[in-house]
Amino acid sequence: MHILTKTFSIGLLFAAAALPTYAQDAAAPAAEAPAAAAAAGPTGTFVDEYGTSFKFSLCGDAGTDLCAVLTTLKGESATEENLAFVGKQVMQAKQTGPSEWKGSLTAGGISADATVTQTGPDTVDIQGCRAAVLCKTLAYNRAS
Repeated sequence: MHILTKTFSIGLLFAAAALPTYAQDAAAPAAEAPAAAAAAGPTGTFVDEYGTSFKFSLCGDAGTDLCAVLTTLKGESATEENLAFVGKQVMQAKQTGPSEWKGSLTAGGISADATVTQTGPDTVDIQGCRAAVLCKTLAYNRAS
């Protein structure tokens, strides 16, 4: 049960709640959505409905990795153990496609596989998985 609690905490830490995914403008063709997402880039602060946020930046030797710093933690994941990671880099992921990065999230002595997919100029989906079967995908919106 302890591992399930930790897994759930990591999932919530990395993606605390689902927000509506990027709604495309009805006048824009569907093929333009990936180009628009790539043009806006994933850098910046993204936040969920509870106020938990991550600041994403490009990093790594080639400048194509995506790093995430936990900037604010609220909701059920705001435990004393998890709050210790606010202000710290908790993820570095390699770019695997035009708008996708895969790596791992590390916090509280726990590591989870993480995939960040930019679905629109102001929206990213974050999937966290433990043991390749315990996965949760949630959306974050760019902070204004």
